Amino acid sequence: IILFVLVFAMNSGIETPNFKIVKKYKNFELRDYGSIVVATTSLERNYSRSNSVGFQKVASYIFGGNDKNMKIAMTAPVMTSFYSSDDKEQEVSFVMPRKHSLKTLPVSLREDVVIKEKELGLVAAISFGGWATEVRTKKYIKKLDLLIEKESLIKLNEIIVAQYNSPWAIPPFRKNEILIPIKR
Repeated sequence: IILFVLVFAMNSGIETPNFKIVKKYKNFELRDYGSIVVATTSLERNYSRSNSVGFQKVASYIFGGNDKNMKIAMTAPVMTSFYSSDDKEQEVSFVMPRKHSLKTLPVSLREDVVIKEKELGLVAAISFGGWATEVRTKKYIKKLDLLIEKESLIKLNEIIVAQYNSPWAIPPFRKNEILIPIKR
């Protein structure tokens, strides 16, 4: 885990998912991500604990905890997905590097880490700095909800917190986003 944190701390040049900006609004963007391949785990919905435990589970996969003992390059962001309804689970996911596909990625040695294709598609995105604490993420989710409503966009049920930095990045230099899928 220490090695992972050090690698993640030097995140210049770390691959991020491609997207197309569909429209820029004053305080948010509408983006199209298409589909991405992720390594993901589901956990009981407790924001702080899930982020920590989920991060460790998925990190074990990219550090060689798979049937090929293959090391997989670090990417950003780490995504925490949950639904606006009060369900009891959330997912913590790492986006897999573009050079890999479902066919080329190894199988996880952990039953609770799944490799799958995720259709992110069209999303409303708002960025914020500092720590992505539960209180701060709720604040930005509410802000993005209001902006989506103001523009008469129809949101889907999923909410994604995307964190781009290592734990060592100091707050003024941290980048986070709230991504909310939008109906086409």
